[in-house]
Amino acid sequence: MKLFETWESDVRGYCRKYPTVFASASNARQVDENGKSYIDFFAGAGVLNFGHNNEKMKRAMIAFLEADGVAQSLDMYTTTKRRFIRRFAETVLIPRGMKHKMQFVGPTGTNAVEAALKLARKATGRHGIYAFSHGFHGMTLGSLACTANAYFRSAAGVPLDHVTHLPFENGPGGGIDHIRERRCALADSSSGLEKPAAVIVEPLQAEGGVNVASRQWLHAVQDLAHENGALLIFDDIQAACGRTGSYFSFDGMDLSPDIICLAKGLGGYGTPLAMNLINPEYDRLWKPGEHTGTFRGQGLSFVAGAEAMSYIEDQDFMDDVKRKGAVMNKRLKSLVPVNAGPEIAVRGKGMIQGLDVGDGEKAGAIAGACFDKGLLIGPCGTGGRVLKLIPPLTISDADLSEGLGIFADVVNRHLQEK
Repeated sequence: MKLFETWESDVRGYCRKYPTVFASASNARQVDENGKSYIDFFAGAGVLNFGHNNEKMKRAMIAFLEADGVAQSLDMYTTTKRRFIRRFAETVLIPRGMKHKMQFVGPTGTNAVEAALKLARKATGRHGIYAFSHGFHGMTLGSLACTANAYFRSAAGVPLDHVTHLPFENGPGGGIDHIRERRCALADSSSGLEKPAAVIVEPLQAEGGVNVASRQWLHAVQDLAHENGALLIFDDIQAACGRTGSYFSFDGMDLSPDIICLAKGLGGYGTPLAMNLINPEYDRLWKPGEHTGTFRGQGLSFVAGAEAMSYIEDQDFMDDVKRKGAVMNKRLKSLVPVNAGPEIAVRGKGMIQGLDVGDGEKAGAIAGACFDKGLLIGPCGTGGRVLKLIPPLTISDADLSEGLGIFADVVNRHLQEK
C-alpha cells in the first residue's frame, strides 16, 4: 500500500477503513491480493445493488464492446440509449402511470441534484431551498449547501447560502407538527418567511443514519411544497433501484414528486450513470444545452442499466429482497440489549438496515473488527454512530447468513463492554 500512500491524495477515505488491496470481486465477495475473502455489506455505498461483476450484465457489456458499440455519445441518440430508455419506461414509469421525462446528467448523484436545484430556481424565479437535517445530497456546492453534515460542509471554503434546513421526521424537533407549523407560517404574509423554490428530501436517508420517513410525514412535506408553488424533489439516489424491495423507496405512498434524482445503482454494473425524472410541466422549461456535461452518454452504463431492469420486473426477485431485508432486520433487532436505552436502535427498509449504537467511536471499532473478520461494513449518521448494512440484492443466503453471524458476534462483544 506504500505506493498509494506516496502518490494518492490524502483526501482518500474508504481505503483507511478497509486497509488492504483488493484484487477481484464476485457478487457479494471481494478478495484481496493476499487471497483473503471479504463479504461485502457495503456494496460501493449502494452502487452495486446487483453485485460485483454481475454475470448477465458482464456478458452484455462484453458483447457491446466486441460489436464496437458507442461507448461515449454526449447526448446524441444511440441504440444503447434507446434500449435503456425503453426498458426503464416499460419497467418503472409506465406501470406507475408516470409521465416524467428522463434527463441524463453528469455521471454522479451530486450532478443530478445540482440540475434539479437549477431547474427549480428557473421554474419559480426563487432562490431558497428547504432541505432537512441529517440529509446528504452531494459534494458540489449546491448539493453541499443542502447537505447537513458539518464535516463535509466545513470543506466548502465559501458560504453555503440559500438553503434552510428543517428537522427530518425523526430528528430533534422534527415531526408532522413542525411541518404544519412551517406551512402556517408561510401562509402568513407577515411571517417574514420567503417561499422556497424547492423542497428536497430523501424519503430514506442513507448516509444520514438510515432514517426512514413515514407516508404521513412525506405527504405533509409534499403539501408544504405544493401549497407554496415550490417543486418537490426526492433524492432517491442510494435507496432506489430495488434496494427496498420496490424500485423507489417511496413506492406505494401515493406521492407526486416533481423531480426524482437517481444514480448509484442505476448503471447496474457499477459504471457511472445519473439522471433526473422530471415532471414534463417543468422539463419543458429547459432550453437546449442549459444544463450539460461531457459524460452523459455512458454506453456501458446504458447496456448494464437496461439489463438491471430484468431484476426489477421479476416480482419473485423483488419479493426475495423483502424477505432478505426482513431477515436482516430481525437479526439486528436481536442484537439490541434488553435494557438498552433509546440511543440503541434498529432502522431500515428492505435491504438497507442500520444499527444505531449511540456512539461513533464504538461504531468505528465494530466496523474495524468486522473488517478483520472478513466483513465490509460502513458507519454513517451523526458522528458515524450508525452501522449501515447494504449488501448486494443478489447476495446468496449463505453469504448473508455468514455476514450477519460475523456482525452479530462483533456487535455483541462491543455492546457488552462498558
